[in-house]
Amino acid sequence: MEEKIRITIDGREVTANPEQTILEAARENGIFIPTLCQYADTTNVGACRVCVVEVEKARTLVASCCMPVSAGMVVRTDTKAVRDAQRMIVELLWASGDHNCLVCEKNGNCELQDLVYWLGIEKPRFPIESPGYEIEKTNSMIVRDLNKCVLCGRCVRACNEIQVNEVLDFSLRGSRAKVGPAFDSDYIASECYFCGECVDACPVGAITFAQARFGGRPWELEKVRTTCTYCGVGCQLDLNINKGKIVKVTGNRDYGPPNQGSLCIKGRFAMDFVQHPDRLQRPLIRKNGELTEATWEEAYDLIARNLSAIKEEHGPDSIAGFASARCTNEENYLFQKFMRAVIGTNNVDHCARL
Repeated sequence: MEEKIRITIDGREVTANPEQTILEAARENGIFIPTLCQYADTTNVGACRVCVVEVEKARTLVASCCMPVSAGMVVRTDTKAVRDAQRMIVELLWASGDHNCLVCEKNGNCELQDLVYWLGIEKPRFPIESPGYEIEKTNSMIVRDLNKCVLCGRCVRACNEIQVNEVLDFSLRGSRAKVGPAFDSDYIASECYFCGECVDACPVGAITFAQARFGGRPWELEKVRTTCTYCGVGCQLDLNINKGKIVKVTGNRDYGPPNQGSLCIKGRFAMDFVQHPDRLQRPLIRKNGELTEATWEEAYDLIARNLSAIKEEHGPDSIAGFASARCTNEENYLFQKFMRAVIGTNNVDHCARL
């Protein structure tokens, strides 16, 4: 284990690991440094410069997310030079896009909005100029509004480094720079898998959930942790609920394994079945040729009687079991054990799909 080193942040002596950055050391010790482009478990790029700090004897302000600590380092996070630089950066970002909070789905959960408020900026000193991009609504899952993009690159790194789909990247240069799939195509025409990782990564309203549009503001949504029902991996996710209805599904990286906050297209976008009017909510038993609602006890009793009768008359190998990819591994294990130990047959198969 490497020996910890001592550094000073805002007059307070703290310890840090030699491989840590200033930002990591500050956060570990409860010292706030604002960020925008920094995204956990991806490359630190120092693109936005919102996290700048003063380091004693350094030639200029440094990006704390990229600068490694060194023994005896003296850091200041709250000087006039630091705040002036942060205000300039945030004002430029505000002025270079169409950040209309009134109709933005990220209102109340926008990191640029939080920075504007935290820095106390009433109005940017620069004229607000929207790039004038057309809003992309070509698919039913993701809305892309590049007029709100701050070019932080979080969606690019989430796509390339976390999901490794390698669909998104930067193109063009200067004021014309933008993020998107190759050849400036939209999502539906690209190689996008629609995992939605970019939506969770976006700190502003540039990439949002199409299904959640006007479904509820962030402060209206109740988050309920649950396990995804689409396969046996057991991915943890948050159902965002408003007035008893699922508005959207988000990943939560604080939950850890097995998915570390990442989700596939089904887990993130295919929860509509929960509220579908045709969804079965009670067992159905056919009586006189008609399917009628029954209690679970009636259904279990019917299954047990019929399986017992078939086994007695035709033997256990006349029965086969078909397991489901929608069940958990544990449920599938119990199912095959039931078929082998109770029914007495090895006729067990699995759809391996949905």
